[in-house]
Amino acid sequence: MQISRLTVVSFVALAVIVVAVPAQSQTWPQRPVKLVIPYGPGGNADTVARIIAQYLSDAFGQTFVPENRPGATGAIAADSVARSPADGYTLFLAPLPQITTVPVLNKTAYHPVKSFAPISMVGTNPFVLTVHPGLPIKTVAEFVSYARSQPNKMNYAAVGVGGLTHLAMALFAHRAGIDMVPVMYKAGGTTPVTDLIAGHVPAYFTSLSDVVPHMASGVIRPLAVSSEQRAPQFPDVPTFIESGFPGFKIINWVGVMAPAGTPKEIVDRIAAEIARAVKDPKVAERLAANGVDPFSNTPEQFAAQIAIDIAVWAEAVKLAGLPTSQ
Repeated sequence: MQISRLTVVSFVALAVIVVAVPAQSQTWPQRPVKLVIPYGPGGNADTVARIIAQYLSDAFGQTFVPENRPGATGAIAADSVARSPADGYTLFLAPLPQITTVPVLNKTAYHPVKSFAPISMVGTNPFVLTVHPGLPIKTVAEFVSYARSQPNKMNYAAVGVGGLTHLAMALFAHRAGIDMVPVMYKAGGTTPVTDLIAGHVPAYFTSLSDVVPHMASGVIRPLAVSSEQRAPQFPDVPTFIESGFPGFKIINWVGVMAPAGTPKEIVDRIAAEIARAVKDPKVAERLAANGVDPFSNTPEQFAAQIAIDIAVWAEAVKLAGLPTSQ
């Protein structure tokens, strides 16, 4: 039986196609890898990105380059990664909002689940309910009682309509049965904290990393953190669960994602190095100094957490009475 030359060539071509992806995964990375950040330089996400990029650069022997692409509440960066080749050379430093709330509130070109391959979280960050120390409030129960005594009159600071500080309070207010009035700030930074310290607003429900130095100095008073366990930086501050709100747990996180379709071998290799990174004492110390609790998970665990959080924050958007893009 003779086999034609055309048949042999066809078998060879098929074999090349079959082994191409594994071979590419094994030799990756052969050139610098971009880590796209959805915010400008200097913020918490930027700091986390640079910490993890340096570790990955050392681990893989290839440069991981942080690239800031702010705009459209982070949607510009997310979309640019979603449209990038799925070859492992473009990654997304993904904070929670770009995956859970931005696509709900705005029409985005990317899909929060279908457009990305989750790799791993890098760190988590609980929310903390804080008040001006001049108020007669030292516990969550006293906060609720104080707010109930003046329905629709007590203010709280919030950064942006539909921002996490707005939605976190919406979730808590619903659970607590209180009605409060948000004082909206157009941008983050120190303005809401400054006004809280000055007593211009009585309360602020924000990520722990935003207020770490002010809590430590005592110029604002923390009432509770939204994590399941107490924050290691402030072991004297109770959780909401301990404060009479069982099941109330909301966590801010930042992770690393790749475009959908990125070879699993590459995804798993990066996830394994991130797991090593967050256990490295030097990396963990730098993250903790920025109020971020070092944390990693598998791509499958990250995907499962994303599904949970999309549902949680969609409920928060509804409770806040905001229009959606759906």
